[in-house]
Amino acid sequence: MQGKKIILGISGSIAAYKCAFLTRLLVKAGAEVKVIMTPSATDFITPLTLSTLSKNPVFSDVSSEEGWHNHVELGLWADAMIVAPATANTLARMANGLCDNMLLAVYLSARCPVFFAPAMDLDMWTHPATQKNISTLEQYGNHLIPAEHGELASGLVGVGRMAEPENIVKTLSNHFIKKNIRQDLMGKKVLVTSGPTHEAIDPVRFIGNRSTGRMGVSLAEELDRRGAKVTLITGPVNIKAFGKNINSIPVKSAQDMYEIAMQHFPDVDVAIMAAAVADYTPKTVSATKVKKKPGDMNIELKRTKDIAYELGQIKQAHQITIGFALETNNEAENAKKKLAKKNFDFIVLNSLNDKGAGFQHNTNKITILDKQGNSQVYPLKSKPEVAKDIVDYFQKVSALNVNISD
Repeated sequence: MQGKKIILGISGSIAAYKCAFLTRLLVKAGAEVKVIMTPSATDFITPLTLSTLSKNPVFSDVSSEEGWHNHVELGLWADAMIVAPATANTLARMANGLCDNMLLAVYLSARCPVFFAPAMDLDMWTHPATQKNISTLEQYGNHLIPAEHGELASGLVGVGRMAEPENIVKTLSNHFIKKNIRQDLMGKKVLVTSGPTHEAIDPVRFIGNRSTGRMGVSLAEELDRRGAKVTLITGPVNIKAFGKNINSIPVKSAQDMYEIAMQHFPDVDVAIMAAAVADYTPKTVSATKVKKKPGDMNIELKRTKDIAYELGQIKQAHQITIGFALETNNEAENAKKKLAKKNFDFIVLNSLNDKGAGFQHNTNKITILDKQGNSQVYPLKSKPEVAKDIVDYFQKVSALNVNISD
């Protein structure tokens, strides 16, 4: 984002308050930001706030006491334009070429990529007219940043919340990174499993683990940046992968993940097994909440399907499989056993003995071991950087497989 010129177009929604945070994050990332507001947007957040944060004047009228504001020049100036929040009204006007305010004039003049992050109530979001307008805007080549699920201003719970500022910045950053990176995985299909699984005890309780899914999401986004088509099978997590070629499939249990993985695996070139899948699940699941009783309670567990092992048994010669091993002792020895047993091409080892590695961290420290006996140790890095290292290693292995087959 360093040095990028960003137009932030704000329309009239309660979600406009988030634009203070969004502007701050964009500036902090090194972007130059110019803000345009519709007249109704100024009812929700003041131009002074946004002018202070962006360090630039805020535009809301094509002309004002300061003179004529050239919407064409603004459209040519920007490297990207983001309309956030994009209300149902603004979406309809953008889709139909209506131009009655400064934001729409700049949008119609913009030659840069345009992103839009809708914000509205649930029923407005699901209305066929709104969905048609969104589809029309995407057909024009604009980029949708999907509305998120959560509590809405009306009190309803559902889809319609504007994407969080962090997710918007991530989408823009990924766009610029993708423009600067060689699409060396174009045409490749990759399956990634991510996050924990939840094994139900009853309708309320479950057995789970501390996986956040950050590593899997980072891998999916890195693969998408390099041109791959990604199927991301993710257990229950609070983060979302952003990428045009990422198909996210949410699951809950180990059995759910197994069934979806088996369904998609035959069609992919690569499978990366980053999920922390439960090894055991309750043998019986109560249909009603288990009530507290005197004394202890025993839960009988049974083995879950070993997804990585099952995929390794049906793996074809052209396919590459990559595993993860989170260990607490005898790390390298245990990882090597897993590498052989599950027919991986290489395995990514992380140890809970390394500070900043494993679950619930934004960082990871890994060692990669491959079936040729090679071992490569990496320093502590952010998970997106770790994802780059893993994908780089995969490409090296992929090139070796091609040379051998040739």
